[in-house]
Amino acid sequence: MIQDYLYLKEKNIKEVLELILESYVMTSFDADLVLKRNNFGRAHQRLIILIDNNPGITVSEILEKLKITKQSLSRTLQDLVKKNIVDQKKGEEDGREKLLFLGSKGNELSKELFETQKKRILHAFKNSSPEDVLSFKNVLIKIIK
Repeated sequence: MIQDYLYLKEKNIKEVLELILESYVMTSFDADLVLKRNNFGRAHQRLIILIDNNPGITVSEILEKLKITKQSLSRTLQDLVKKNIVDQKKGEEDGREKLLFLGSKGNELSKELFETQKKRILHAFKNSSPEDVLSFKNVLIKIIK
């Protein structure tokens, strides 16, 4: 028996894409005031999140994860370095490689950004079943890979 997977229909996929966009906009909007107060934008926030979650991440790993060019990354990263948000260290195996870490100011900013966004995510998770949350996370992981 062939099942009709309604969620695979184009209309449903388009709706999911719109929901992903709207959820990104709303969670990003929550952090915009913190970013604006620090003269940063969403590109800065993306770097802060990646570096916070992956201490010692390399520039090339960031380029791969964000699918951006070195030129695009350079200005944003330099802003964060100049304001002592991000620390750069030479790689132990390859001295040309830059390992990125959040400094103490970066940790404080990351925590503040996280707290503004956590409320919305926690609200959604608390109003969902544990199975829904796990399924949601698993689907997101599969979208990424």
